[in-house]
Amino acid sequence: MIRKKKCVAMLLAGGQGSRLYDLTSVIAKPAVSFGGKYRIIDFPLSNCVNSGIDTVGVLTQYQPLKLNEYIGNGQPWDLDRAFGGVHILSPYQGKHSSDWYKGTANAIYQNLHFIKQFDPDYVLILSGDHIYKMNYSLMLNYHILKNSDCTIAAINVPIDEASRFGILNTKEDGTIYEFEEKPKKPKSTLASMGIYVFSAEKLYKYLEEDNFDPSSSNDFGKDVLPKMLSCGEKMLAYEFNGYWKDVGTIDSLYEANMDLLGDKPNFDVADASWKIQSRSPLAPPHYIGDGAKTVNSIIMSGCEIYGSVENSVLASGVVVKKGATVKNSILMAETCIGENSVVDYSIIDENTVIGKDCAIGESKETAKEITVVARDLTIKDGSTVYGRQNSVKA
Repeated sequence: MIRKKKCVAMLLAGGQGSRLYDLTSVIAKPAVSFGGKYRIIDFPLSNCVNSGIDTVGVLTQYQPLKLNEYIGNGQPWDLDRAFGGVHILSPYQGKHSSDWYKGTANAIYQNLHFIKQFDPDYVLILSGDHIYKMNYSLMLNYHILKNSDCTIAAINVPIDEASRFGILNTKEDGTIYEFEEKPKKPKSTLASMGIYVFSAEKLYKYLEEDNFDPSSSNDFGKDVLPKMLSCGEKMLAYEFNGYWKDVGTIDSLYEANMDLLGDKPNFDVADASWKIQSRSPLAPPHYIGDGAKTVNSIIMSGCEIYGSVENSVLASGVVVKKGATVKNSILMAETCIGENSVVDYSIIDENTVIGKDCAIGESKETAKEITVVARDLTIKDGSTVYGRQNSVKA
């Protein structure tokens, strides 16, 4: 019996994420906490399962231990399959060569053997650092209907932000006729989301050619896609109209978390029709102490609140002690805020203890940047910490 998959997804999750500063000092970017309950990688994994794609290769490289441990056998996302499921793919030493992934295209090239064992007709390439809900099957059907060789998901961005993205210039029928990588004067506002559907044979052909090109940087956006376009392959843009946020910076990660707040949040993770699954820890219900105050905040299980929390996102197991104030902030799992301390416009990573009478961050109205405190630290009583360049080793 011949066994094959219609589509295999390859999830690029090996980036260092240096623009997230201390949040990625010991973990990969896709493993960073989000929204109190989730990690960034939960979104593309959940999108795959909700879209009917049950075979996913996760390509790791930088600080993979926490990410590998988190994904495990894929059971929380219904990806623990006998044929297919989720597979962690790290760089390895072969008989004749060994190398780190040189770029996004090279990472996929080094794992073509994984893809080919499922004999797919199509390959979906995803990034592990975006927050969004997307039905990939609709994009795949569009690719098939249009008989495309490569289809690129794209989203319209404000014209003043277009120079930050790879821009797709298209004809009226969606055919791409030009790529512009971070153009100073963009011709359109249609930005690539870094999500691609390839017809499998075309992907194999161009990755193999790219691998033997000494002048290539082995990147999809810079090398493979422009080469396909110049060779006359049919390439289409698939316009996405939902919420999408690239959370590769401190500011964008903060904004995406804040988009979860309010009676009508900009991004709804509680939508039962498109569940975002996670390997969230088992914890008792949160507790709000006598005299505590909470306003417009997400407070996960296991939290204990004795002070004041406003406009903030608290992951599981956070403790805010009596007299402490937390405003406009993101507190990751198992952090503790000491008595009479103030945390404002800050992100505090996991397992960090803030002593009493501390001042962490500055007012959102006057601060130059969001304050970031790394994981596994103990901040001494009476300390003042602000900005993201501080290396607090108390």
